[in-house]
Amino acid sequence: MILSSRIRVKNHMFSCETQIVLASGSRYRRALLDQIGLTYRVCPPDIQEAAQPHESPRTTAARLAGEKARAVSARYPDALVIGSDQVGTLDERTAFSKPAGHAEAVRQLEGMSGRTVHFHTAVCLVNGPKARERAALVSTEVRFRPLNRPAIEAYLRRDQPYDCAGSAKIESLGIALVERVTGDDPSALLGLPLIALIDLLAAEGVRVL
Repeated sequence: MILSSRIRVKNHMFSCETQIVLASGSRYRRALLDQIGLTYRVCPPDIQEAAQPHESPRTTAARLAGEKARAVSARYPDALVIGSDQVGTLDERTAFSKPAGHAEAVRQLEGMSGRTVHFHTAVCLVNGPKARERAALVSTEVRFRPLNRPAIEAYLRRDQPYDCAGSAKIESLGIALVERVTGDDPSALLGLPLIALIDLLAAEGVRVL
């Protein structure tokens, strides 16, 4: 769980005692970090994940990503802590996230049928030793196909996407639900914007290559 002492930045060694901690229990975010070869530990944060009154979806995603990272940084003050959050919206005013169960998943997919949904994915990196935060927000536009109830029920039965914002796994059978995906970072839609995160880590002296 310790960063390799082989990482070099500007002719200085990055401390081999510095840890990277993912402030999330999401298996999707773990898979994304594994994809870029980071060594890290996992610590799910204990915070309330809900939008505040009159808060825009973008603001909700950014706030929750920061709150997650700061909550875990308090437990690992000597680590670099990664927090992330994703919020979907149809109107840029009302946010939705993971469904509470099957009925809500059906309602989400029925509401997105034939419409364009924006998914805002925020990432926050807290450097505990330097008391510093860096953050980024990546937005992805997803155009859904017209969906009837039998198709929705068949999809939910097969993919079980109840731990995903918007009730769809785009990396799995959920791809059959959409007509078009537009965005700068394909990993953002999966829950963690890796392109932005790599930049944030590099700014703190950690390079994946």
